[in-house]
Amino acid sequence: MKRHARCSAPEVERERLQGLVEREREARRRAEALAEDRLQDIYAKQQQIELLNTIASTANQSDSIAHVLRAALTAIGGYLDWPVGHAYLARQNEHSGASELTPTGIWHLASTQPFTAFRECTEDMSFAIGQGLPGRVLDNGEPAWIEDLANDDNFPRAPQATSSGLRSGFAFPVMVGSEVACVLEFFATKPTETDPDLLWLMWQIGVQLGRVIERNRHEEHLLHNASHDQLTGLPNRRLFHDRLTHAIARAARDPFNLFAVLFVDIDRFKVVNDSLGHPAGDELLVRVGQRLLSALRSNDTVSRPQGESTPRPDDTLARLGGDEFTILLEGLNEPADALRVAERLQSVLHEPFSIAGQDVYVTVSIGIATRPYGRTCPQQGAQASDAPQPPGRTTPDDLMREADMAMYRAKSLGKARCEFCDPGMQTQALQSLALETDLRHAVERGEFIVHYQPIMSLSQDGITGFEALVRWPREGGLVAPDAFIGIAEDAGLIHRIDLQVLRTACRQLAQWHADYPDAMLTISTNLSPRQLTRPELVGEVRGILDATGAPPTQVRLEITETATLGNLDELIETLRRLKALGIQLAMDDFGTGYSSLSYLHRLPLDILKIDRSFVAGLDRDEYSQRLVQTVIHMARNLGLEAVAEGVESRTHAATLRALGCTRAQGYHYSPPVAAEQATELLRTAFTAA
Repeated sequence: MKRHARCSAPEVERERLQGLVEREREARRRAEALAEDRLQDIYAKQQQIELLNTIASTANQSDSIAHVLRAALTAIGGYLDWPVGHAYLARQNEHSGASELTPTGIWHLASTQPFTAFRECTEDMSFAIGQGLPGRVLDNGEPAWIEDLANDDNFPRAPQATSSGLRSGFAFPVMVGSEVACVLEFFATKPTETDPDLLWLMWQIGVQLGRVIERNRHEEHLLHNASHDQLTGLPNRRLFHDRLTHAIARAARDPFNLFAVLFVDIDRFKVVNDSLGHPAGDELLVRVGQRLLSALRSNDTVSRPQGESTPRPDDTLARLGGDEFTILLEGLNEPADALRVAERLQSVLHEPFSIAGQDVYVTVSIGIATRPYGRTCPQQGAQASDAPQPPGRTTPDDLMREADMAMYRAKSLGKARCEFCDPGMQTQALQSLALETDLRHAVERGEFIVHYQPIMSLSQDGITGFEALVRWPREGGLVAPDAFIGIAEDAGLIHRIDLQVLRTACRQLAQWHADYPDAMLTISTNLSPRQLTRPELVGEVRGILDATGAPPTQVRLEITETATLGNLDELIETLRRLKALGIQLAMDDFGTGYSSLSYLHRLPLDILKIDRSFVAGLDRDEYSQRLVQTVIHMARNLGLEAVAEGVESRTHAATLRALGCTRAQGYHYSPPVAAEQATELLRTAFTAA
């Protein structure tokens, strides 16, 4: 018994010591784990601090909101190792007035290709309050998390996200006070549980970015006040001067870039101020500016106010002070364009203004100075014959002075009128404007007539058809198309003229077809390139064919190469629909514009017309012969018929016949003639046959 007690004592001691060792090991393991956790926490905090510092540093060094948002997306995406991030901007819906989020082109993308569908879908969507992931943030101003995008009922981009491999995402607001100014969203390629700590970090970043936006808005407000008129909100002299400087620089690079400065002064404005008081005068100035703005084209530059209430964000309108406004017009085709705008400005002021309970009628005197065309206004003491300054030496002050002088001439000639700085240009512009006015009346009254030039078979010297050419009777003579087609295009009248010519030509074709049914005569008419962009065109042509009874297979529509400068696929579809009516299509004046085999073989053409400029040299040089022969061979290889224009002599006709051309037209056979004479040509030809 005693021996057994002596043996158990060492065993107990050993177990006690082992227990102490295990407890010490466990304590050491816990200490090491705690230390590791603390190190990880410290590392995570350091990463967060670095992220905050990176964004803060970028924000302090940049004056662009877009740059700051892009840098924030990149930094946060790198911190999370999430491949996709995007920024939205908040704005008011112009119809409902409610806040909504619109997409931007500001992205963080680890790579482009896998996320193309999601990106395109995102950039096509705006989000109302509560709609989708960004809409939730807009609704309550709090971060939001979606752990599984595919199973969320309020994530409209789920199909595109799935196809792009995105599985989860979160978004957070950028706050300016209590306003959500932006929303940033991020997406991961695997489902991810909500991380409250991360959302809190993003909230802090959102507040930091909000300060940047607030500062930027304040700076923009100061800049706007420095460059805009305080009464009307329109740009002031300083901003207009800057815009004019840029216009002059553009004109120096491109001498065909015609622009104009309009100086607008309200007639008898002092009477309003003296009789109704300065507050009434101020109200009148504001409302005159608004009406002037409404009369401008979308690409005019007038000094104009900022904000959503202004109707045309591309316009800019300026008030210099007092009752003086200035307007910059760019992209003009001729000086008369500036006069047309000036007359629109005057017309919108015809209706009276109700000011201080009274109707106030307003007229304005307008002075116009243009560049690079026209002579600069002579300064005091200078002669009218002084040479004009080259565009490169023109300054904004020069143009402002010229327009101001022209305005004072308008005042001296009776007010309520427009005057050019250059009197010669005034006459030219008035003539052009009168031509446009008469042209409008002619279109309304259907005054155009059609002349017909025969198209001949070179092998048989017989008439195979006619080209219908428009003529305009005016002031006892006929105006050639070159003198009015350009004006008709600019005035938006060309489609009506084209259709009037087509209707007349088809009616005449139907008559000839009834008189000479075996001749299979064709009629060709021209289509302006602007016609081919009109969705109504095919239906209008079909209606004309049905109404006139003209055989569609004998109708040819001619287009020019400039028609191919727009949307080629859309053009091809329109031409195919026209072909489906049974008509034939011709390329007119081939080789004089933007010839390209890359589009020629795609167009559903039947005829290639060789321009008269190539035919003119056939009897003078071998180069013209080779050039025409190349076009004929190309037409034949493409399965097209070649028709030569401008045949002026027997030599032209013989050479074209030898080169293999099948059809020709020109003064050698007949000039364009009235319908009665064309009918007589047919009668003579078929009687002789």
